[in-house]
Amino acid sequence: MSGRLDSAQPYALGLFRTVVGLLFACHGAASLFGVLGGASGGGTIDAGTWPGWYAAVIQLVGGTLVLLGLGTRAAALVSSGSMAYAYFKVHQPSALWPMENGGEASAMFCWAFLLLVFTGSGAFGLDRLLTRRTSERPESVTERKTPVAA
Repeated sequence: MSGRLDSAQPYALGLFRTVVGLLFACHGAASLFGVLGGASGGGTIDAGTWPGWYAAVIQLVGGTLVLLGLGTRAAALVSSGSMAYAYFKVHQPSALWPMENGGEASAMFCWAFLLLVFTGSGAFGLDRLLTRRTSERPESVTERKTPVAA
C-alpha cells in the first residue's frame, strides 16, 4: 500500500499546487478587478495603495505561476512571504489566534506556499515539462566533445 501511495505523491502534489494557485489567483483578481465578489464586498483596491494593491498583484501573478507550475519555487516563496507579512502586520495585532483575528486564510496560504518552496511543482507543472524538454535536446555542434586520440 505504501508503494502505491508513494507513486501517487507527485500527482497529489500537482493537484494541491493547482488548487492553491487557483484560489490565490482568484483572491488577487477579486481585489484588483472586482470580479468574484471583489475586495471587501464588490469594490476594487486603488492602484498603488500600500500594501493592499501590491499584495493583490502578488496574489494574481504568484497564484497564476503556481497554478501553471511555472517558476513554482520562486513564486511560492514570494507568495508565502506576502502572506506572512499580511498575517503579522494586518491580522495578528488585533488578536493572537487566527480564529480571533480573521487571519486563517493568510496563515494557511503562507504554510501551503512554504511547503511548495521545498517540494516543487509535482506532476502536471510546466516546470517539469520545460526541464524534461531541455534535457532531451540534442547537443549542438559546438557542445559536442571531440574524441581524445589514443
